[in-house]
Amino acid sequence: MPRRRAAPNPPDPEMTAPPAAAPATVLDGAAAAREIYAALKVRVAALGKAGVRPGLAAVQVGDNPASKIYLRNKVRACAEAGVYSEVLQLDTGCTQDTLLGEVAKLNRNPAVHGILLQLPLPERFDAERIAQAVAPHKDVDGLTWVSLGALLAGRPVFEPCTPAGVIFLLERAGVPLDGRNAVVVGRSVIVGKPMALMLMARGATVTVCHSRTRDLAVHTRRADILVAAIGRPRFITRDMVKPGSAVIDVGINRLPDGKLAGDVDFATVRETAGWLTPVPGGVGPMTVAMLISNTVRAAESSAPHARRNNLNS
Repeated sequence: MPRRRAAPNPPDPEMTAPPAAAPATVLDGAAAAREIYAALKVRVAALGKAGVRPGLAAVQVGDNPASKIYLRNKVRACAEAGVYSEVLQLDTGCTQDTLLGEVAKLNRNPAVHGILLQLPLPERFDAERIAQAVAPHKDVDGLTWVSLGALLAGRPVFEPCTPAGVIFLLERAGVPLDGRNAVVVGRSVIVGKPMALMLMARGATVTVCHSRTRDLAVHTRRADILVAAIGRPRFITRDMVKPGSAVIDVGINRLPDGKLAGDVDFATVRETAGWLTPVPGGVGPMTVAMLISNTVRAAESSAPHARRNNLNS
């Protein structure tokens, strides 16, 4: 009579379960910005030999505290890269014609290569009209219709700063873009729409979602690259993210306790994503760095001798 085989021992769940996924790689925007400033210093020094110092002028109306902080950070960044900066502070009670006149003066000033209109403006101003008054060759924010039209045509001059910072972070981290599925949550002219165009230009297949998108999580879970720019704190949760994907958080939201939070629930999404940006310290520093980079590029374009020295390479 044949011997009966002993029943195999039940598998040990701890031995057979797949290893837990490693937490996402956090993309350090502050460190990337420092690299950009170091490279810009070399280009600024070369411009100096050609008799050109890049100059950025920021225009602010009123005394919005948050705007003052942003401007202070931009002035510091200019100093780090060797770029001249000035802030034109206009009284809250100034007229729209006064503001337009100041923008026109900056357009004519050869020492100013980039103009930044600090938003928000008081509600009585036509912000769109004023933004379009910036000369295209000084539109280092990349948000005039000329700049956006050139981006749409695939021939950008100045790419909008926040999307440009996102692209830099992705490429610096070695995240593949060509042929990948990208989802942008948010359709603003400042971030969402140009972000989609810039991802498409690099070979990604892009879906743009927004507040009225049905079954949003169905789209986000397919994304190899997910950019959140919807303005809702911790809106993107772990169950909305594809494992191993790159998640870029553009949102900056002030919570009731005064702390900042992004559009992504960082603590939970970090356990699923492959790459993730923090808030603060992620996209924010990159936006400023791209603004300074565009200013240097504008100065290079104004200096024929500098162009012959291949400063734009």
